[in-house]
This record gives sequence, C-alpha cells and structure tokens, in this order.
Amino acid sequence: MKYSKYHALGNNYIVLNPVDVGRDLNSDQIRLICHRNYGVGSDGILFGPSHSERCDFKLRIFNPDGSEAEKSGNGLRIFSRYLQDNNLVKDKAFTIETLGGPVKSQISPDSRNVTVEMGVVSFESTKIPVIGPSRDVLNESIKIEGNFLTYCAATVGNPHCVVLCDSVSAQDARRLGPVVEVDPRFPNRTNVQFMKVLDRKNIQIEIWERGAGYTLASGSSSIAAAAVAHKLGLCNSDISVHMPGGALEIRLSQDFKATMTGEVTRVCDGTIDEEMFVGRF
Repeated sequence: MKYSKYHALGNNYIVLNPVDVGRDLNSDQIRLICHRNYGVGSDGILFGPSHSERCDFKLRIFNPDGSEAEKSGNGLRIFSRYLQDNNLVKDKAFTIETLGGPVKSQISPDSRNVTVEMGVVSFESTKIPVIGPSRDVLNESIKIEGNFLTYCAATVGNPHCVVLCDSVSAQDARRLGPVVEVDPRFPNRTNVQFMKVLDRKNIQIEIWERGAGYTLASGSSSIAAAAVAHKLGLCNSDISVHMPGGALEIRLSQDFKATMTGEVTRVCDGTIDEEMFVGRF
C-alpha cells in the first residue's frame, strides 16, 4: 500500500490513492495507520483522488480516531501539492470536492505555497450546528470547569468554536479543548480554537481539533478564528493567523468568502506492509 506523507506547518497527513490501496479502509485500519507507535503516524489520512461529478477531483478526509471530516484546510493544501507532485495538475487552478463543499486550489510557481478558496464562513447556528434557536452564535457563554468562557461558533463546512482569550497556551488547549469538543450544544462535536487578538492584522490561536486532539496548525481553524475576529470588528479582512507550527494568511471578502494561503512540505514516500494489519483485527 503506497503512501505519501506531507506536513503543513507541522500538521502532517498521509495521502493514500484509492487506486494503490485497492479497497476502502475501515475505522480500525485508519486508526492503526495513523498511530505513532504501531503505524506510520499521522494527524489524518487524505483518501483520494477519486471521481467527482462536479469538481476536478474528489477527496475524503479521515481523522486519526477513524471518523470522517467534512473539510481540512491543511489537508486540502497538502492534497493539492500531492496532485501536482504526481503530475495530475499543472499551473492552473483546479477544484476539489469534499464533504464540506467544493473548494478551488492554486499552487504557487515554487510549489511550496498553496492558496485555497475555502468557501463562505457562516455563524448561523443551524448550519454549524449549535443547538437552540436560529441565530448567529456570537459572544455566547459556556461554563467549563467552573469558569465562564466567551465563545463564537462558525462553520466553513466543518464546525468550530472560537474561545476569546486574553492569553493562549498549549496547556489550556489540551485541558479545555476536549471538554468543549463534546459539549452537548455541539451535536456533531466541534473543533476548538483559543484566540488572542494581537492587533488589527494578527491573531494567535491554540487548537484542539475534533477527532485529532491538540494540533500545531489548522487551516479551517485559522479561517474560523479570523472570521470571528473580523465579524466582531477586532481585525481587518486580511489577517495573519499565528500558531505553534507557523502562520497562515487569511483573506475574507465582504460576504465572508475565505481564501487561505500557506506552506506545504513534502516529507517522504513509502509503502505500508500488509504485515502491519495481521493479527490486529
């Protein structure tokens, strides 16, 4: 089973081409492949390309816990680079179908940076989803470990909860993130960002990713946090999002269409031996 591994600001994914795999993967196999000790080790699996009726390519995205994600900004940038490295795209923009909707991707001439038009950000509770009456979920309160946190919720094809903070840390993300992720108000669980606004053009976030845990960087999380900062009037429409793994550039249109630009790094190609699965299931 051939694979390619890339990282986007420290957020690493394995790309598996369905043609090379020859079968669908179940959740147990996905968890094993992503395991840092018993498998290749990854923050997720990009399963594609496959045929799409409405886009140039179709991509399925799997979290390391075996669940399927609607969309991943870093994953889409990595997948775009994989398509170019395998001579499946040239220098023109192309479209990718995901569970969270179609996106348009463009690779820079040096191949290191990828720009993805990720779609429209919505704060509408029924679209995210968040329980309760239909509303924009802005500056609401959630009680965690006896403390009330102010949060906003958003979707760019997958759900996000952006917690407004005076300071952010990996420790708080690891401690509070898993609690917020499974809060009953988020019926599909949620990605969680702890956000500090630095100035009109810069924000800092720490991330707890649904189905993956603490993450060094996330494209869709960056978009959600930037959109919240802009929606609240705290930042301009062009925002640099700073994360432990590095920074992403987010541009928001007047109607909150989000465009993301950031680096992708090729790590290696390899082969997963079938012996890895023997006796595990």
